[in-house]
Amino acid sequence: MKFRPCIDLHNGRVKQIVGSTLSDSSAESLQTNFSSEQPSSYYAEMYQHDGLTGGHIIMLGSGNEEAAREALASYPGGMQIGGGITADNAAQWLERGASHVIVTSYVFKDGQVNDQHLADLMIEVGKDRLVLDLSCRKRGDDYFIVTDRWQNFTDVAVTKQSLAYFGEFCDEFLIHAVDVEGKCAGIETELTEKLGAWSPLPTTYAGGVKNLADMQAILELGQGRLDATVGSALDIFGGNTMTYAEAVEFQRQQGE
Repeated sequence: MKFRPCIDLHNGRVKQIVGSTLSDSSAESLQTNFSSEQPSSYYAEMYQHDGLTGGHIIMLGSGNEEAAREALASYPGGMQIGGGITADNAAQWLERGASHVIVTSYVFKDGQVNDQHLADLMIEVGKDRLVLDLSCRKRGDDYFIVTDRWQNFTDVAVTKQSLAYFGEFCDEFLIHAVDVEGKCAGIETELTEKLGAWSPLPTTYAGGVKNLADMQAILELGQGRLDATVGSALDIFGGNTMTYAEAVEFQRQQGE
């Protein structure tokens, strides 16, 4: 199990935001847990120094491209990038140093999978450099993939069958449990169990991790098949329930 680091960018700064409050229509509802005085390159260099690979840079809206480029230049080949990625710009981000591009909204239209866009991405970047972000929220008994800053439900649930389908097109999955994202109040155990049982690819779980006990729970409930991202809980992002050093050491103890 790997600890996958993150750099979330909003208005050109590294921030930690409660995911469910993201919206295109109102800045007033946005809940920000942390806004860094350090540039994106500071975090990228830290992750490179500690040998952490497969982390992600997420551009939350416009005005983040320069900060994203700086992070990639500081750790070329070491991080993935997502946020506004399409078949038209994906190759550019790989050229700028991303190991993979992460895509969500572009592969959905009107709540359904956009097969043409999936095919276009395969042509542009190939399966081996594409990560599909299947972040989800619970509705009824199932977790449904959400798009457009996690505000719009698709008609596609996270199931064994849907994961098998998407697994034909990409190298990894990144899956945020949006309802608990940024709240440091514990993980979505049901989703973690399902991903551990169903996912055919390397999968990074994100959402609600507050301490090492949660990391251990992801390891066990995910049957050792899931990696994990930690954001707001970490001391490097203003948190007080888990240190970055603890997260790095947890990975090393797993032999990763």
